[in-house]
Amino acid sequence: MSPQLPAVLPIQPFTRPVRGEVTLPGSKSLTNRALLLAALCTGKVTLTGALFSEDTHLMIEALKALGFSVIPDAKAGTIEVSGQAGGFKNDRPVELFVGLAGTAARFLTALCAAAPRGIYRIDGIPQMRKRPMKGLIDALRTLGADIRCTGTEGFFPVEIHAGGLRGGEVAIDASESSQMLSALLMVSPLAPKPLEISLIGHVRQPFVQMTKMQMGEFGLGSSSPSHNHSIIYAPAGSYNYSGNYSIEPDATAASYFFTLPLVTSGTLYIPKLKGPGFGLQGDTRFIEVMKRVGLETSQRKEAPDPYFGSITVHGLNVAYFKPAPRIGVDQNFSEFSDTFLTLAAISPLLTGKTTITGIAHSRKQETDRVAGMVRELRKLGQDVHEHEDGDGLTINPRPLTSGVEIETYGDHRFAMSFGILGCHDLHGNGRPWLSIKDPACCAKTFPHFFELLESLRQHSLSS
Repeated sequence: MSPQLPAVLPIQPFTRPVRGEVTLPGSKSLTNRALLLAALCTGKVTLTGALFSEDTHLMIEALKALGFSVIPDAKAGTIEVSGQAGGFKNDRPVELFVGLAGTAARFLTALCAAAPRGIYRIDGIPQMRKRPMKGLIDALRTLGADIRCTGTEGFFPVEIHAGGLRGGEVAIDASESSQMLSALLMVSPLAPKPLEISLIGHVRQPFVQMTKMQMGEFGLGSSSPSHNHSIIYAPAGSYNYSGNYSIEPDATAASYFFTLPLVTSGTLYIPKLKGPGFGLQGDTRFIEVMKRVGLETSQRKEAPDPYFGSITVHGLNVAYFKPAPRIGVDQNFSEFSDTFLTLAAISPLLTGKTTITGIAHSRKQETDRVAGMVRELRKLGQDVHEHEDGDGLTINPRPLTSGVEIETYGDHRFAMSFGILGCHDLHGNGRPWLSIKDPACCAKTFPHFFELLESLRQHSLSS
């Protein structure tokens, strides 16, 4: 159950360095992928460390509506998926609602198109009807799917008259969202013959690599897709995993806590999170950006008390030293763009300009994240230049404006990124100077974010 939050939440600054341990929720991306893959296995699969949020709830409810047995236990952090033989047995059309969950939208569209039978109607909130779907819809139609866009062509809502996918050659434009390619890959074993997928345009690889590795972990083994330049070969086969499957903590959620010691000073310990190169999530690369901003690392298993600020990330101690300047950086975020807002929001506290590129595609996510970030930073008194090619922005820090209410546009990442900035004690008196509108939008991926932030602040006062 999400905590009750006001319509506008004043952020209480930290007056002492942050101290404590942060238990992150499970990865949304991994949880929703695992739910689909578990539904395609033949035995019972129990997801441990799973995320319980709006996006995963929508995915769970959709799978249940399709006939699968899905039993979530939020207290234990587990989701049990079984009864796969009962899937797709509905005699009447099935209505599926995906809200604003991009993963659920793309994954369920591919899953229903690959089903052997049935009629499936999928829709979301009005903003979901603006998010890119055309690349996936076109690819599925090439493979024989009967998908009817009942509103605007290439967008939700859709009605799918399922009869399976035939396999073979197919081209897909997943440049606007790699989730479309991931969706096609995950359902590829349901086709009677292998898929040979040609890529149109640039596709951001980290989440595709995540999908391919997770498919292997669910039993595809040597049959997992291999990448050859602009072609991916996805052989037919089956998933044969059963038992417990562990979900990694969310690396994107971790980005907020990578920046918190830079904003407040102090020490944080983040257990179970795997550092860059060790886990499935490409967003762990954000830690390398933070090192250039001012964090330092040393190989230690625990955060050493003598250091003035540190984060421990799966055996890699990441330390921020108070005397070091917080430096603005130039970074292309094309491969881990969900974290660009985290850096942009704290850029007013950095020395020198911050330039962020590779984010044009983020204009078609929950909201236009580039334009939204420009507007909110300017409200805070910052000198922000939006690049003419639409692919980035440059921030020149200026004195922060007080008394600002941050508009979140219903986007959880705006709420959390600026929530961290608000932890900075701007006036040195512990009084709130920044407020977040609609903080409850964090329910999409991190329902207890602000509750956790406040517990860390309280803990810092007693340390």
